[in-house]
Amino acid sequence: MNIPTARNQFLFNCPAQEVEVWVKRLDELHPMALGNKLFKLKYNFQRAHKLGFSTLITFGGAYSNHIVATAVLGKAMGFRSIGVIRGEELGKDLQKTLAENPTLRQAHAYGMRFHFVSRSAYKEKNETAFQQRLQTIFGPAFILPEGGTNLWAVKGCSEILTEEDRRFDLICCAVGTGGTLSGLVNAASEKQSVWGFSALRADLTKEVMPYVKSCNWKIFTEDNFGGFAKINVELVGFINRFAQIHHLPLDPVYNAKMMYGLLKKIKAGEVRRGSRILVIHSGGLQGIKGMNAKLTRKNMPVIELYK
Repeated sequence: MNIPTARNQFLFNCPAQEVEVWVKRLDELHPMALGNKLFKLKYNFQRAHKLGFSTLITFGGAYSNHIVATAVLGKAMGFRSIGVIRGEELGKDLQKTLAENPTLRQAHAYGMRFHFVSRSAYKEKNETAFQQRLQTIFGPAFILPEGGTNLWAVKGCSEILTEEDRRFDLICCAVGTGGTLSGLVNAASEKQSVWGFSALRADLTKEVMPYVKSCNWKIFTEDNFGGFAKINVELVGFINRFAQIHHLPLDPVYNAKMMYGLLKKIKAGEVRRGSRILVIHSGGLQGIKGMNAKLTRKNMPVIELYK
């Protein structure tokens, strides 16, 4: 799987802090804005082929970027894909679920077969016995973890940065499972720092540590807006203003929280004066339609670019 080089786009200067911010547009690398998933899946797919598997089994929630990416890229690479989806109620009327859920509808259109499980059963997704039961149902399969993070994903994500990117002092990314952050840390030079902004309340430092050797990184958890896939009026407003001013779409689950947190730190003087910053836009824009449906049901403002 050949991945084109992402372009770096200038975003803005902060004259008071003498800080310059650029963005690496991974969201532009694929028509469906699969972003960092291209890198996470690259070597996993190579390994699955090498081991002789024709089926992939992976895990995710109802609006998972990883689920869509596995279906889309898996089909392109000749794999049959199975998505183990959290929430058994979604499987009671599949046609209704597909009509209401753009993420699962997209994955289904690319041939993914779903296996819906209860939230309690989903917690066992990493257990050997649970995975063996899945292979009893669907046959021998290459197991991809939720979010795609493993050693092969980290190897792929280490290829996000290029030689040109060594001119930046600080690299920033959103953190969901830690794979992208780990790859960036491994690829960064000794003079660069890497900051991760958690999309969930948990601190994933322990999850990242087995994959990296450098100490030039940290994870911030304070701007998670209540947890994974949680959003409020303030974050919606931030996304809409940012798109209007900078002409850059941000997804509400990952990249918006990262950018919100980074801007707070720049304004607070926590970024070294004179720094040149590169933020990684990891994609994930497909989830906005589903998020807007949720916001509409709650009579909340929606993300304007995707009304």
